[in-house]
Amino acid sequence: MNSDKINLWLAINAENFNPQDLIQIKEKLEQISDDKSFILQSTSFEKPTIMLVIAIFLGWERFWLDDIALGVLKIITCYGCGIWWLIDIFTAKERTRKYNFQKFIRLVNYI
Repeated sequence: MNSDKINLWLAINAENFNPQDLIQIKEKLEQISDDKSFILQSTSFEKPTIMLVIAIFLGWERFWLDDIALGVLKIITCYGCGIWWLIDIFTAKERTRKYNFQKFIRLVNYI
């Protein structure tokens, strides 16, 4: 990808990733050819703020982050008597950013 497309993609998606991962993401984007960049541009990533809201009000963010087994276990244990729910509120944004980075790496390796 050319530098203009890379900068535009990073400007749109930077909030979805950890700041320390953006350097590696930029390096991966530089290796992608322009004809394959449309696949990456059409991919949507989970918003960390939305996952935080879901974690606070519903507690179902693990299902959106493809952590189905722990999501079911969390619901069965009544959110770990509330303790698990509190922990998930404080870690929801970080887990979402890690999930997005893993999704990005899988996609780039596929391309």
